[in-house]
Amino acid sequence: MPRFSANLGHLFVEYPLIGRIGAAAKAGFKAIELQLPYELPPSAVKAEIEKHGLTMLNINSPQGPAGEPGLAAVAGREKEFEALFGKALDYVVAIGGTSIHVLSGVVPPHERPAAERVIVANLQRAADLAAARNIFLMLEPLNQRDRPDYFVSRIEHIAGIIAKVGRPNLKIMYDFYHVQVMQGDVLKRMEAHLPLIGHVQFAGPPSRSAPQKGELNYEVIFPAIDAMGWTGWVGAEYGPGGATVDSLGWGKPYGIG
Repeated sequence: MPRFSANLGHLFVEYPLIGRIGAAAKAGFKAIELQLPYELPPSAVKAEIEKHGLTMLNINSPQGPAGEPGLAAVAGREKEFEALFGKALDYVVAIGGTSIHVLSGVVPPHERPAAERVIVANLQRAADLAAARNIFLMLEPLNQRDRPDYFVSRIEHIAGIIAKVGRPNLKIMYDFYHVQVMQGDVLKRMEAHLPLIGHVQFAGPPSRSAPQKGELNYEVIFPAIDAMGWTGWVGAEYGPGGATVDSLGWGKPYGIG
């Protein structure tokens, strides 16, 4: 049976960020993801996680100073990326997390060849630093409709970057929503890349709604990922469209809601 985590950048947003931790536990989630928690002292976050007996999973690397969606692939900004990544690494260790989703950033098409070299070098250094602290890193393909010119938007591209980086603690964050929007064939594509996947997320395409309202049939998908051998967490990362507890019908068979 899948193990479900709540992404608190999207769920329980009717509460202040620190209050979402307890709300997720009350709803039956056993693990959380925090995306961008940097406004909160890590000591307060860790205390709240421990209070509710939750497993802390991933955070995102910070956005750029102008709100850019990461800098890992942006040429000429390697020092800025290094500083932002160091902040993420210190934070995730302090709160007892396991991984960092490294935001690659927006890269215009004509700059992509240089960006490929930049992201590989940046991730080699970052992965070594993370490994020393027992943390793994992930790249997630964000679809081009929601995030135009984001550097990584296809699973196969990320697999190629992982091969070039050559570090075992760099993985794929496999989000069914983004993969469906960009590529489709979501179950076969997951199965083909299963050894490289570090975390799974879901929402209802095409609008990132609650899963039961989208075009993917999660009543088929959840048992299928079990059958293919996925034993990690499966993260709910969608827009509830109202009070989060009212959107959790999908989770009733799994003790969530």
